[in-house]
Amino acid sequence: MKEPIKILLVDDEAPSREALALLLKHAGYQVKGAGSGHEAFELLAAAQFDIVITDLFLPDLNGIDILKQVKSLSPAMEVILITGHASAETAVQAMKEGAFDYITKPLNLEELRIILEKALEKRRLLSENVYLRKQLRDKFEFANIIGTSPAMQKVFNRMKRIIKTDSTVLIMGESGTGKEIVAKAIHFNGHRKDKPFIAVHCGAIPENLLESELFGHMKGAFTGAIKDKIGKFEAADQGTIFLDEIGTMPMHLQTKLLRVLQEQEVERVGSNRPIKLDVRVISATNQNLEEEVKAGNFRDDLYYRLNVIPLILPPLRQRVEDILPLVKFFLQKNCREMKRHMMTLDAKALEALELYHWPGNVRELENIVERTVALTEGNQITIDDLPSAVRMTASTRVVERGVDLAKTISEIERKMIAEALALSDGVKARAAAMLKLNRTTLVEKMKRLGMEG
Repeated sequence: MKEPIKILLVDDEAPSREALALLLKHAGYQVKGAGSGHEAFELLAAAQFDIVITDLFLPDLNGIDILKQVKSLSPAMEVILITGHASAETAVQAMKEGAFDYITKPLNLEELRIILEKALEKRRLLSENVYLRKQLRDKFEFANIIGTSPAMQKVFNRMKRIIKTDSTVLIMGESGTGKEIVAKAIHFNGHRKDKPFIAVHCGAIPENLLESELFGHMKGAFTGAIKDKIGKFEAADQGTIFLDEIGTMPMHLQTKLLRVLQEQEVERVGSNRPIKLDVRVISATNQNLEEEVKAGNFRDDLYYRLNVIPLILPPLRQRVEDILPLVKFFLQKNCREMKRHMMTLDAKALEALELYHWPGNVRELENIVERTVALTEGNQITIDDLPSAVRMTASTRVVERGVDLAKTISEIERKMIAEALALSDGVKARAAAMLKLNRTTLVEKMKRLGMEG
């Protein structure tokens, strides 16, 4: 059952306080009344409230004092001030101190109802925001990023040092290695964790829109700019901006980005007014930016500005030890989402996954596990359930490592003969016909393989 909203009503005039409390109770709120500032303080210390409605003028204190006390106890608690003596100065002071709104006597109950609904909506959104940020922090704790291999331990050790700084970071690695996950882990484990994390995939935004997307624009700056728009850099103020696929950025925008990094300010398209910012920049690329600099496709000064702290993510084929824990994690996730019993992986299937070269890295592994969970009928995944590319690569790699061909052929023959005998109810003539053999040839093979019975 949903808990009622708790309101503290502070008013030294008992008749008006009791009348308003009665109306609020009829509307479904739980109300406690206080006739003075000190009585209000006692109630605030003893119980939790969602909203405080207080008269501005009280015998011992005033509503601004109560407002300050409330905000010191619980910044999320909303305060609505009521007075019969409205003044612009008082209203401005109240709003500066954090009041949600200001209403004058005689009270308009419909106006108060609307203000209460807005205050509760703001409180709900703030609570959800706090919850979601906690979920994000928990999700991107280092302990939740899977990687026990020596290669990933080196990455974690560097990340632990990076979170203590505000330096720009360049994350390098092949597609699918988890560059955005690492960027989020750096942000949500650092001192900016309660501020925005804004991700921009530079390669996914058309070139003619990227400048406006990053830096914002003013109304009328170009055809279609019907109103002012803040850019991603402004949205990330006090937090972190993650520029993925930075190597795809056009040269003229590289120049503007360099100035933003140097000056810590942006200018919207169509404006010459600089806007000061405090933003940490983390960028990522699957390209060799040094080669791009040599080829004249990327500014060398921007490269050095972005590459203050480099972080190189190893491809999955160089961290084979992490494949099994990653598979277990993706199996749990997909079995839960598809409402299936937990599935397991047999030894040959695991060996095939470990031998595969993983051009798509962790992202490809996640996709293969999801597909396999969706299409496999039983609760155990065998090598036959894996995609043909994985099976074929595994077979090739086995040959490369060396294989006892005679033993392998004998195992295949034994398996096929056993299946044929089972299908023919043990009648050798029928089994031989299934295998396109003479009966005598089948008997000789069974003797050689130790299957005569």
